[in-house]
Amino acid sequence: MSYVRTFLPWIVFAVLPSAQWQWAALVGLLVAAGVTVQQRRAGAGFDALIIELGSAAFFAVLTVIAFADPGSAVHDYSAALSSATLALIAGVSLLIGKPFTLGIAKRSTPREVWGLKPFVRTNVVVTAVWTAAFAATAAALAFLAHGGDAHSTAATVVQIAGFAVPMVFTVRYVAAVQAKAGAR
Repeated sequence: MSYVRTFLPWIVFAVLPSAQWQWAALVGLLVAAGVTVQQRRAGAGFDALIIELGSAAFFAVLTVIAFADPGSAVHDYSAALSSATLALIAGVSLLIGKPFTLGIAKRSTPREVWGLKPFVRTNVVVTAVWTAAFAATAAALAFLAHGGDAHSTAATVVQIAGFAVPMVFTVRYVAAVQAKAGAR
């Protein structure tokens, strides 16, 4: 459930009508800020809020652009930019040695496991898969936008797959790692 909460601003932005993109961007910003505040009050550290903080920054910029120029060409590429931003956030989290999934995983894992190499390695792999999925989604959405299909059914399918595939991978991979560790 924590992944749904983490990506809720992006999900909300994706499902709101494209014709009202400036309002969708504002709602994405408000949801990102709300989730961040709620999670901080619940005791989540900033390491568990990497995506949420990046989401708030992205939607703040997008909201300004969308209200300043509702006819901006950014509109057609907003879904691709969203996925590219997520790829950047996830990729940077890997580069600095703080995979974004690590903070999320710590929420449901005993503290004594946090520093173990298999736990960290699992999160590196999972974050790398999310990063690759976001990058591939961004490329596919940019291709569709360039062809005039930015707000098509195909774009919606690409966006859904861009979240569903890494989410399914995460659940299955973590379960496999846990089963392997339990067998030892």
